[in-house]
Amino acid sequence: MAREDNRRDRRDRDETPEFADRLVAINRVSKTVKGGKRFGFAALVVVGDQKGRVGFGKGKAREVPEAIRKATEQAKRQMIRVPLREGRTLHHDQEGRHGAGKVVMRAAPQGTGIIAGGPMRAVFEMLGIQDVVAKSIGSQNPYNMIRATMDGLVGESSPRQVAQRRGKKVADILPRHDHDAPEAAEA
Repeated sequence: MAREDNRRDRRDRDETPEFADRLVAINRVSKTVKGGKRFGFAALVVVGDQKGRVGFGKGKAREVPEAIRKATEQAKRQMIRVPLREGRTLHHDQEGRHGAGKVVMRAAPQGTGIIAGGPMRAVFEMLGIQDVVAKSIGSQNPYNMIRATMDGLVGESSPRQVAQRRGKKVADILPRHDHDAPEAAEA
């Protein structure tokens, strides 16, 4: 009885729509065999909770829905957590590379929106970023663009993480905005 309850709980957890997914690319490949051609499909999917977690996966199968399902499962297994500033943008500018693909991502002020192309846009939307400026340089291959974007996002760190790593306080790391400086100079 307990084992059945555990299975049911696990199934319920898997079926909850906590993750949004986006199909980025689908590729049809063919293999020529004695009787003709056999077609297969490769799918590239980005999955995220739109609160700072994102992952991507690829799946291959003879049918499109099966390829998408495999890619989605792989994406859920390979999720990473990215710290976001105010839940809407990156903490600092970042570059990512993979193969010939290079991406540049910059934090943006509120109201900017997602200025990014194709596969990068899907990653940012699934991550929950609302304001970012990004540019893809080099490879236009969606696989390499997504890998380069993920490479850059892995390097993203919040002031709290940097402070903890250096053994300091967050206030010591963030730049000071001296509003009292003119008054101090007059006195």
